[in-house]
Amino acid sequence: MNEHAAVGTGGSLSRWRLQIFAVTWLAYAAFYFTRKAFSVAKLGIAEDPGFMLDKMDMANLDALYLAAYAVGQFAFGVLADRFGPRVVVLGGMVVSALAAMLMGTFATLPIFATCMLVQGLAQSTGWSGLCKNLGSFFPGEMRGRVMGFWSTCYAFGGLVASPFAGWWAYTVFQSWQAAFYSGAGVVAGVALLFFLFQRNRPEDVGLPPVEVEPDDGDEGRSNATPLRDVLRNRTVLALGAAYFLLKPARYAILFWGPVIVYERMPSVGKVGAAVIPTAFELAGLLGPILIGLASDKLFGARRMPACVISLLVLTVALALFLPALRTGSAMIVMALLFVMGLTLYGPDSMICGAAAIDFGTSRAAGTASGFVNGCGSVGAILGGLLPGYLDTYSVFTVFVGCSLLSCLILLPYWNSRPVVFGPGRFPIPNRRVLHKPLRA
Repeated sequence: MNEHAAVGTGGSLSRWRLQIFAVTWLAYAAFYFTRKAFSVAKLGIAEDPGFMLDKMDMANLDALYLAAYAVGQFAFGVLADRFGPRVVVLGGMVVSALAAMLMGTFATLPIFATCMLVQGLAQSTGWSGLCKNLGSFFPGEMRGRVMGFWSTCYAFGGLVASPFAGWWAYTVFQSWQAAFYSGAGVVAGVALLFFLFQRNRPEDVGLPPVEVEPDDGDEGRSNATPLRDVLRNRTVLALGAAYFLLKPARYAILFWGPVIVYERMPSVGKVGAAVIPTAFELAGLLGPILIGLASDKLFGARRMPACVISLLVLTVALALFLPALRTGSAMIVMALLFVMGLTLYGPDSMICGAAAIDFGTSRAAGTASGFVNGCGSVGAILGGLLPGYLDTYSVFTVFVGCSLLSCLILLPYWNSRPVVFGPGRFPIPNRRVLHKPLRA
């Protein structure tokens, strides 16, 4: 029976695919409204005599958040495979909204430190759980382009969240606390929609699974087995290493972009310094779509070629960023930031999304995507810390080296494809596999 025409007790598969795509996209985008609240609030806190934090204090708080986020990625990926995205992601959204409310209400360093720790754990429920959710409804041959379009959620979230929080904080209420309150309101509202419209698997609404999982012949396998399998998978380990090196640049621009621009180009003013880095995130809407289509249509569901090519261009763009700042031209800086966003968000979404799900298989999709994103989150700690401790030239020199090394790590896997199981639970032939497959 045609899977698109399959009908269960809750409707057709095509209808559920559209619904799951929409509600999970909205859920991950919403997380950014509480994630970016502190980066917007920094501008007001720096001038608040009642709650003064210097750059190192802010960098340490960012690092605390990112450390908790990294730990959570490893943990909640496993829990998403065990308990399902519905429980894990919904719980994370509720906790994230509550933590943001507390940060807006109590302006003390101990409260901020505690809430940043809690916020990091809450935010980490999103990626692995929602990737697993998508992987349950879309098969491998569609996953590159579907995840490419879906991955625009975090570029959109980052793009919209900062101006949204800034408008409430500095235009409507003239108070940095409003950045936290407004973000919490958005996340709470989307959590309600997630509760109403999300389901974990096609089987939950009376539909057959879209892919047959490999039959390991061992019904007594422990819940720890997916993690053990992932740690034995060479391709997933390579993805994790590459993502570790890629993530610092993205988070440095997300967390410190306005500060970097304002320090080097003070003539643009605070508003201009907040607006210019949005070119980076605007390109992030397009990058995942282009790389997803390229991997499926041009490279035959191979994920690595598109990533390697994109990372080479990113390396050059990062090397040119400081010379662009020295020109003092907002248009040149925005154009280069757009190229950086295009070539960073593309491989970023592919490595921790479609590629992680492909090589993790549906059985361990949450664990694999959580592991890869966890590795990236460890690298992201550097993105939060380095701009607070080093000069901008040194920071971007590190990013250039990291981008090039990430490219070189993925290059040997140029022709790698995952094992795909057909209806008879046998691997589909004629697919070159350079990774060690999951234990079968």
